[in-house]
Amino acid sequence: MLTYIRNLYYLSFPVVIGAVLSNRMAARLSSIDPIHWATPIVLALVVFIIYTVDRLLDVKKDSLNSTRQPLTARHQFHRQHTPILWRVVIGAAVLALILTFFLPSSVVKFGIVLGGICVAYVGAVFRLPTHHPALLLKEPLVAILYAAGIWGSVWVQRPAVSNVEIAECLMFTGIAFQNLLLFAVMELAESPGQSMFSLASWWGTNRCDTILRWLTFIVIATGLALCFLAKDRFAQRSALMLVLMSLTLYGIQRYPAYFLKNERYRWLGDGVFWMPALVL
Repeated sequence: MLTYIRNLYYLSFPVVIGAVLSNRMAARLSSIDPIHWATPIVLALVVFIIYTVDRLLDVKKDSLNSTRQPLTARHQFHRQHTPILWRVVIGAAVLALILTFFLPSSVVKFGIVLGGICVAYVGAVFRLPTHHPALLLKEPLVAILYAAGIWGSVWVQRPAVSNVEIAECLMFTGIAFQNLLLFAVMELAESPGQSMFSLASWWGTNRCDTILRWLTFIVIATGLALCFLAKDRFAQRSALMLVLMSLTLYGIQRYPAYFLKNERYRWLGDGVFWMPALVL
């Protein structure tokens, strides 16, 4: 049972489920209820495909460059199961393509644009040298693309978007970036002897800690302001939930020694995106 759960974790299922739950929260906030049945399925498939392909290409890039650096347990899993994972990715892509014929045309057009950007991003990461300066944009770009897929697929089904929705989307994007930057900092602490290239190694731990604290403060301030300014009860509850998500990530930042054990920071850090289920 533990092996089964661990494999689901390596396959980014916590991120996939978190994306679906967050999308459901965005849909309810936007008063699109019920959301088209195929939307969460396609979203889940696409998130799974992007994350899996990204790691499979990381493994291939490592083999081609012969860096001989120790791979993470997640990357070792992908290397060990590379052939079957590529087949699963192809199957998921075919299923996602079939389901697009059931989606509203606005969602399909949005998906084509966002999907093209994601393919370009993954291809660029694979082709660029390990220490290329453009790779420093990975954390903010992934955060923006992740938030865009979750909120954009809802917004294109509406004639207008309210300021409250925009504010909560920005809060969510900040949380996604907080999550990724925190992971980069924790990975640096996990393997201090390795030559890692990320915003964490570029900025340094102290600057990253400051940025993460400011992100938490901005999310909390925005969420509390929305509790007073928003008239919709669900908007208030979802704003508070976003605040709790950010505070949870801040808790990981405050106690790194505890959360570094057995990659607890990854389990809880990815798990924060399940928290919207508490307000649905």
